[in-house]
Amino acid sequence: MAKSTLSFVCQNCGAAYNRWQGKCDACGEWNTLAEEDSAAVPVSIRSKRKGRTFQLESLSGKSQDAPRLASGMAELDRVTGGGFVRGSVLLVGGDPGIGKSTLLTQATSLLARAGHRAVYISGEEAIAQVRLRAERLGLSDAPVQLASETSVEDIISTLSEGAVPRLIVIDSIQTMWTDTVESAPGTVTQVRASAQALIRFAKKTGAAIILVGHVTKDGQIAGPRVVEHMVDAVMSFEGEGSQQFRILRSVKNRFGPTDEIGVFEMTGLGLREVSNPSELFLSERDLGSPGTAVFAGIEGTRPVLVELQALVAPTSLGTPRRAVVGWDPSRLSMVLAVLEAHCGVKLSGHDVYLNVAGGLRIQEPAADLAAAAALVSSLVNAPLPTDAVYFGEVSLSGAVRPVAQTAARLKEAAKLGFGRAILPESARGEAGGDAGLALNSVGGLSTLVAEIAARGSRRPQRETAAVEKNATPARFRRQDG
Repeated sequence: MAKSTLSFVCQNCGAAYNRWQGKCDACGEWNTLAEEDSAAVPVSIRSKRKGRTFQLESLSGKSQDAPRLASGMAELDRVTGGGFVRGSVLLVGGDPGIGKSTLLTQATSLLARAGHRAVYISGEEAIAQVRLRAERLGLSDAPVQLASETSVEDIISTLSEGAVPRLIVIDSIQTMWTDTVESAPGTVTQVRASAQALIRFAKKTGAAIILVGHVTKDGQIAGPRVVEHMVDAVMSFEGEGSQQFRILRSVKNRFGPTDEIGVFEMTGLGLREVSNPSELFLSERDLGSPGTAVFAGIEGTRPVLVELQALVAPTSLGTPRRAVVGWDPSRLSMVLAVLEAHCGVKLSGHDVYLNVAGGLRIQEPAADLAAAAALVSSLVNAPLPTDAVYFGEVSLSGAVRPVAQTAARLKEAAKLGFGRAILPESARGEAGGDAGLALNSVGGLSTLVAEIAARGSRRPQRETAAVEKNATPARFRRQDG
């Protein structure tokens, strides 16, 4: 007989405890421990099967690339590394309503129209709901095989009949359950066991499986972290509900890069691929406004130009506010410290707000120079040149350090009509002579601050007064005479 043992497992991180407690020591969350029953098999009745021998290979030799199946969506194939690998398992996470089901419905429909067997298993929605979505997207005629089921054993038994599907979508893994464990659906034990059964089926048959995962309030994929280690790729579908942009980012990928992004636009007919995201992020630029700078960044192998918006305003609080959207708050604190220590820019009495326009999240330190330029521009009320792009890493000593792929950044800026680039002094040699831009190199951050401050001092006083007057509503203006 299998011995039953009780344990308390955190539903957020998967840590197990012998007794219940209010707070999980591993992740720090409260009231996430749930009682689960696990069967421990004694050593005396375990399988006595001997292991089989296998052939060992040498390091030298030819290795063939894994065959891939193109999805028909260029942005999705870019993130996966060229398509779905046979026998691979992908985990896709994202906020509720962000468009995960829409993206996967379009991908399965394109594969089915290409002649491949594609199966969509929904554990959250009824078949009628999925059909309504497909009809709204104009994909109701695609030969996708659809089912609404949550039992893993029934799903595997059904998919084993006939030809092996090329792509299987499980929406979502938190709704699946298996008879091998005695836990409620959605618990850590059920999620782990269901994912393991589906992974074994994928490796055995060669079918590619996409698992949809819920996310927690912190944006992490719900369930144990071990599920992320079990799958071959983890992708995050990001975006703001108020924005029409959606970004598919690869967090882990055993068969491709982990720094690529796919950009989509949410429309009434589904997700539209954006081949040139720079034009999309810069389409609503406010030209000539202080506190805005265009950053020439790199996402994977693709150059992306995005606008950084900064607002520096006097504070009435004892501790000034520091608010960041789309960038690392630690990088902003470092840039503010360098500006105050090495450039004489006093920001201790001002609130600072920084925003990356378009909902994109920037992760590379090359945005330091653009962020510093936007902050100083807002402080001195001096607009930056509208035809200039900025990139460079700021060190703690105030020096501007070079960044990778300078030529690609300049080429993208020239293609979009920019005329000059402010870049690190040591990166001028990597730019090449065919960039088509006027290159303004800066060796230290103090040089850039001095140039922006000079632009602010040369601004006509009448223009400043007119701006202040227009910024005040007419009913609040004091009438002379």
